[in-house]
Amino acid sequence: MDAHLICDAERRYPGGATIEARFEVPLDGFSVTVLFGPSGSGKTTVLRLLAGLERVDQGRIRAGGEAWSDAAQNIHLGPQARNLGFLSQDYDLFPHLSVYANLGYGLRDLEASARQARTEELLELLDLRGLGERRPAELSGGQRQRVALGRALARRPRLLLLDEPFTALDRPAQLRLRRELRELLRGLALPTVLVTHDRDEALHLGDRIVVLDQGRVCQSGDIQRAFDRPTDPAVARILGVETVVRGRVEGVAEGLATVAVGPARIFAADPGGLGQQAFVCIRGEDVAVERQGVAPSGSTARNRLPGTITTLHAEGALVRLSLDCGFPLECLVTRQACQDLGLVEGDAVTAILKAAAVHLIPHD
Repeated sequence: MDAHLICDAERRYPGGATIEARFEVPLDGFSVTVLFGPSGSGKTTVLRLLAGLERVDQGRIRAGGEAWSDAAQNIHLGPQARNLGFLSQDYDLFPHLSVYANLGYGLRDLEASARQARTEELLELLDLRGLGERRPAELSGGQRQRVALGRALARRPRLLLLDEPFTALDRPAQLRLRRELRELLRGLALPTVLVTHDRDEALHLGDRIVVLDQGRVCQSGDIQRAFDRPTDPAVARILGVETVVRGRVEGVAEGLATVAVGPARIFAADPGGLGQQAFVCIRGEDVAVERQGVAPSGSTARNRLPGTITTLHAEGALVRLSLDCGFPLECLVTRQACQDLGLVEGDAVTAILKAAAVHLIPHD
């Protein structure tokens, strides 16, 4: 039997957007597939199509060979018939029920002894021991999330759907619960689809990614490859690549391409298939800086680009520098490095980056 969820479907809103969802999700064991994109890209609509909360207007959704939705055959299974768990970003707990009753709500068709056993198992699994009699208002944000997750897991679903589950939590709780959630899902061998627009969350939790923009899938596949090698400039920007500029390919030799961007010359690994034009993609964390006029650091990086700091902004432990190197270049350095170099706006610096850190997207 095909152990994949295959989505090839459209949802059309009268007078509005059309959401096109075409991708696959493995169902044979643990994996996390991330639906990623900016607000309004269609992520939550796609998740609701998978859950059976929205109807497919064209195409189909199949799981393991079973039709969940098929517009041509007028097939539409509801959420219960799909045997999946769904966790919304609002958690949707019953405020008047205890933790124990919330966890057992979806198990009412079981005998009392079986329902009690499963509820006790979930309290143990999710580290909620001793909290069974509390109401949701008496819990922390992380505890409420675990209760909501437990309710989604109660019936042992074949697939778990998560809609931005960390939105309501503060940053420290998000970081802690990300690690806990991934290990929990791995232990349960449970395939999961996660909606997020947070790059760090996607990378920490995901194995695969489906990138959406303006209602369509732009790229899908292995998550690290997608972040390292986006297939078009729109995807690069969505995935957080700060510098995406067009350049002219001057030549390729020994696996290195030389690309002119304004007055600058950039060396990059040759991705193959280059024509006369290419988009140059550079992440801020891959760029180092040193002051002009001081002894070089001895770096073997191919690219050393003279420039000027146009703006400087602190971002937590990091500082973002906007440079004018004949083209706009973003750079992220540690606050300590910025202080050690005494950097201020207007300073002349040299931007340093390795050829392997420059990703080229062929463009004709």
